[in-house]
Formats: sequence, structure tokens, C-alpha cells
Amino acid sequence: MSESFPENEFKTYRRESFTEQQLQTYLLQHYKRLDLLPFIEDHYLFKMQSYLHSGNWFREIGFPEESIKWYKAFFEYYDANFKKLSPEEKYNLVEIITYSYGIQADNYARIGQLDSAALQHKKNIAFIKDYNIITKPSAFNNYGLFFYWHKKDLDSALVYFNKAYLLTKEKFPKHTLLGSIRDNIADIYIDRKQPEMALPLYRENFNLYSNIKNERSNQFDVSRLISAGVQQVETEIKLKKLNEAEETFNKLLKTLSGPSFNNHIQSQSQLQILGAEQALYTKQEKFKEALEVANRFRKLSDSLSTLSKLADQRWQDELNTISLDRVALNFKIDRIEKENKIQSQRSKLWIVTLSSSIILILLLSLFLRRRQHIINAKNKQLLAEQKLEISRVNNENLQSEIESKQRDLSDFAINLTQNQEWAQDLANKLEIIMEAPSEGKKALLAHLEQDIQNKITFDTNTHEFYEKLDKLSDAFYSKLNGLFTNLSKNEIRLCSLIRLKMDSRSIATLQNITLASLNTSRYRLRKKLDLSVNEDLDSFIQNM
Repeated sequence: MSESFPENEFKTYRRESFTEQQLQTYLLQHYKRLDLLPFIEDHYLFKMQSYLHSGNWFREIGFPEESIKWYKAFFEYYDANFKKLSPEEKYNLVEIITYSYGIQADNYARIGQLDSAALQHKKNIAFIKDYNIITKPSAFNNYGLFFYWHKKDLDSALVYFNKAYLLTKEKFPKHTLLGSIRDNIADIYIDRKQPEMALPLYRENFNLYSNIKNERSNQFDVSRLISAGVQQVETEIKLKKLNEAEETFNKLLKTLSGPSFNNHIQSQSQLQILGAEQALYTKQEKFKEALEVANRFRKLSDSLSTLSKLADQRWQDELNTISLDRVALNFKIDRIEKENKIQSQRSKLWIVTLSSSIILILLLSLFLRRRQHIINAKNKQLLAEQKLEISRVNNENLQSEIESKQRDLSDFAINLTQNQEWAQDLANKLEIIMEAPSEGKKALLAHLEQDIQNKITFDTNTHEFYEKLDKLSDAFYSKLNGLFTNLSKNEIRLCSLIRLKMDSRSIATLQNITLASLNTSRYRLRKKLDLSVNEDLDSFIQNM
């Protein structure tokens, strides 16, 4: 187990490091080791490290409940054997203890037990208060993250971030923890719509991660470098400093092309870079380039999502299999023990049989007397369940009606927005007419009158067309609503138009939108229909 996947190597805590066979073998050996720990006497540090490794491993591979279980075992064993450790051993465990408090708090937060998570953070701060090591400001920073991520309490989060920042700057001025805390403070400024306050912090972080290696790994933290650079670019875009944003983005790409960074860019970091590049192109009105980057972003994102789902399912299946094997083994052991006990007491079986017969007669008598009462109780239960089912169906119908009204409201809002845009365009034309010389006003007014008539005619014809389309497509609408309940009325109508084999330009003209807006609507429709990249939207709808 330790030879194939050493506990001090990063690959041991990554799902993709394991094949199917390796995963099954590792899990079996892992549980066997945990089962043997209670039988080991003394060797306190070894047992603590074993519990910790299990807690860390299950957390990193995505099983917080299992991680909580083994961190609890660690803390219980530590409290029970604390007095048996030497002073040096106790001191060497300080960083491990405070780290474990932080991880256990994060585990509780992941499964929604926020009160338990807050308690772990408070224990951590109380434990570390008398030590001047880097985990002390880290404890304050983690408590701030708890308020920021889970409580959405920006004020409390900022208080603890500032405590952590001042303490780190005073005691550990060159530690990379400063970058993490600065990033957290800057994120709060962004949430408060104060990008000008966040920008200098992101700049400091970009410079920090470009020049300083991580204290533990002695490697450049490429992920944090990319995150800091992207955050600086996005903040400069928000402040409309497009030239500076482009310079920062180019500087980031140049830095990443160096030998220390080039081969260490993870997929999530690539998504961050593509997102920043797309935002920059969009603000620079380079829409063709922005669209190309958006397509690359979407393909990579879809690929990562698919791989993540497959990996989650594979790991969950393996863990369930191992758990079932353990249950079956325990059952088999219990059965053998019972059989041995029965064999050793066979001479007393006739007494047990006689006693059982008497008890059976009494139970049978009681059963006959109580039988009618049980039948009545079951009938009452069935009646209650029927009433509950009727109530559930009514609630579902009500919820469906509410969702339908919400979709109607959404469609109304879209139409209202289009009418507002047309009205604004009309106002702009009126302003042009008022400022035009008298000899040109008549022609402009005639053109304006024609636009209004076209609008009236278009709206009337479109309304009549959609009324007829809705009547003819009633069965199709019912089938579509049955399969996909989250579609809006405009999206349902778009499906009907595609079903009529109309080309995109005709559909855009009929809906009074641009081709780009239609493509956006088609993309959103694909997402709601849960189509893969290889599935054609038109073929899917026409084959329904």
C-alpha cells in the first residue's frame, strides 16, 4: 500500500492516479489497516498518523462524511493519550492539530453542518493562541473564509482576514500565506463593488506568485499565479483600463511560457485563462475572437464536467462495493460465532425447545387477539397514505401551474424589453427629425411612419401566426412540456419553428431578433434539453 501510493506523495490524493484495480486494492488495504489499529499497543504517533491519513485521503477524494469519521477518531485518540507523549512529540503535533481542526471544520461545512464547523474553528483559534507559528494566522484566515463562503457575512469575514493579514505581515512577512489572505480581502472588495480597492491587492499577489515558491513544495504555485493574474485582468476590465488589462494578460502568458510554469497548468486554470481572454476580447469589441475563445472554453468545460461525473460515479461505486464486502464479512463472522455457540450448548436444546413451545403458544394466543386490531390499524394507515398521496399530487399540480406562470412572466419580460428597445429607437429617430433641416423632415417623417406601420403589421401578423402555430402544435407542446418542464414559452415556440424546418434567418426575422441572439437562444435551449456536443438540435426536435 505504501509502496504503490506513498502517503507523502501528491498522487495518492488524486482520483486520476488510480486504475480500477488499484482503487479496489487500495480501499481494501486501507480498511484492513484501520481495522487493525485498535489492536496495536503503544506506538501513539503511528496510530495518530494513520487516522490522519485516512481523514485526509477521504477528504481529498471527495467523501467528507467518511473524512469526519476518521478525524473524530484522531481527536479522540489524541485526547485519550495526550499525557503519554513527550514534550517534543506534543510540540511536533501542534501544526498537525491546528491543521486538523481546520480540515474538520471544512468537512462539516461541506455537508451543511455549519454550527459544528464554527465550533471546530473556535477550538482551533483557542488551541493555537499561545503559539507563534504560521498556522496561527492561518486559523484566523480559515475562520474568515467560513464567514465569507458559508455565512455570507462579509463584515465578520473581513475582521478575521485583517487579523490574519496583520499577524502574518508582522511575524512572517515573506510567507505565501500573505497572498491567500490578500486574495480573500480583495474578493470581499469585489463583492462590495469596490474594484479600485481590490486591484492593488491582486497586483501584489501576481507579483508574489511570479517570484516566490511555495514553502512546503519548493515549487512555484502555478494555480495561484494564474488565479492572481486573471483576477487582476478582470478587475482592470471592470475599471475600464483595457490597455492595462491587455498588458497584464500578455504578461501572464509570457510568465506561463517559462520552463518553471509551462508544464504545470491544470485544466481548471486553463478555463480561468480562457474566461479572462474572452472577457478582454468582448470589452475590446473583438467579437469574432471572443466567440472563438468562448467555443474553446465551452468544449474544455464540457469535457471536464463529463470526466468529473464519470470519476465521481466510479469512486462511489468502488466505495459502496468495499463497504458491502465489509458488511458481508462481519455477517459471516457473526454467523460462525452463533453456530459455535449453538454447537456447544446442544445438550440444553430440549429445555430451550420446551420453553420456546410454551412461549410460542402464548404468542399465538396474543397474536390472534391482536390480529383484528392490527388489521384496523393498517386500514387507517392506508387511508392516511391515500390522503397524503392526494395532497402530494395537488401540490405537484400547483407547483406546475406556478412554474408555467413564471415562464409566461419571463416571456412577457422579453417582449417588453424588445418593445422598449424599439421605443428607444423611435425616440432617437424623432430626435434626428427635430434636428434635421425643414426640407428633409418630410422624408424622414414618411420613413418614420412606414417603420411604425411595419411594426404594427409585423406584430399583428406575428401574433396571428403564433396563435395558429400554438393550435397546430398542441400535441407537440404537451409532449415537450412532459419531457422538459423548465422550458419557457419562447423556447417552446422556437422548438416548433425548428420542427417546421425553417432556416435560422427566417426564424430570427419572425422573432424580430438578430442571428446572434437566435444562436444564443439555440445554445440555451441545447443546455436545457441536455444535448451532448455531437447531437444535432434540429434532428433531435424533428425526431420527437
